Amino acid sequence: MYRRDRLGRGGDHIPFLQQGYSAVRFTEPKEDYRHQHQDVRIENGVQIGDLPEFVDYDYCARAARVNAAALAALSRSPAEVQGALINVAGLRVDTELRWNANTEADLAGYEVVMRTPTSLEWQDTIEVGNVTNVILPNVSKDNFWFGVRAVDTQGNRSPVAFPRPTTT
Repeated sequence: MYRRDRLGRGGDHIPFLQQGYSAVRFTEPKEDYRHQHQDVRIENGVQIGDLPEFVDYDYCARAARVNAAALAALSRSPAEVQGALINVAGLRVDTELRWNANTEADLAGYEVVMRTPTSLEWQDTIEVGNVTNVILPNVSKDNFWFGVRAVDTQGNRSPVAFPRPTTT
């Protein structure tokens, strides 16, 4: 979804995002507001409040399996790229990205990922090799979101680092 959370509420993932950590929120697609964070009570004959009998335990088990699989993949992947920058100086049709080198012994190289601002998923991946800067000719920095990720020799990929703007 395009929002970081539901309107008027905030999930446990937000403090992590605010500290610069990647974070994900799992929620049911069809929320029942009567059984969310409210004082437990009966109102007009309807039970209100967050009680165990309203928990979807099968959903919780599936979410736990997804979390375990994601953590296992992250434990095998290279560290997230640090110091990623996008040069926003001047009006140029090329996009220049740079970052700090990862220190993993089995590092194979890096990938630049791109997506249009309205897309929720990366649409293009460009293998750039074991370098710490790249210029993408005729790719306008105004038309895409960019990210950089490290890749090891086994094909494991780090979380995507979003470059910060720089004018140098």
